[in-house]
Amino acid sequence: MRIAAFAATAALGIAVSGCATVVDGSSQSVSVATTPVQGAACTLTNSEGSWFVTTPGSVQVHKTKNDLTVTCTKDGFQPGSQVAISKFGGATFGNLVLGGGIGAIVDAASGANYYYDSPLTIPLGEPKAAAVPTSGAPVSTQIKPGV
Repeated sequence: MRIAAFAATAALGIAVSGCATVVDGSSQSVSVATTPVQGAACTLTNSEGSWFVTTPGSVQVHKTKNDLTVTCTKDGFQPGSQVAISKFGGATFGNLVLGGGIGAIVDAASGANYYYDSPLTIPLGEPKAAAVPTSGAPVSTQIKPGV
């Protein structure tokens, strides 16, 4: 009876090892919007790579324990930037309880036990001042003698 219980527990542990990897995957869709206008070109970067999206939009990023930096640019505005903090997901706790450390190690290696908040709203900087056009002609001042 003890051997059967041990075997069942071991089989369950093997079955759920890497649970977050199986349930949540190692990538995540992150939605990005900008204020006060949309149509900005955004770059999302973490230790696994860089991804690009035009707002409003979503992009699949690889999850990791490292934070995700989002930088957005739009003509007429100063760039905007924000850091999405990498957060520890709860699925890994199931591995520790049911499967032991093997599943937690698999999840950590794949990035599956982390996630980023989504959607993200990135505030663009102040509007850039419009350049005053010049005619290109030199400005001269004429002084009349004796006046």
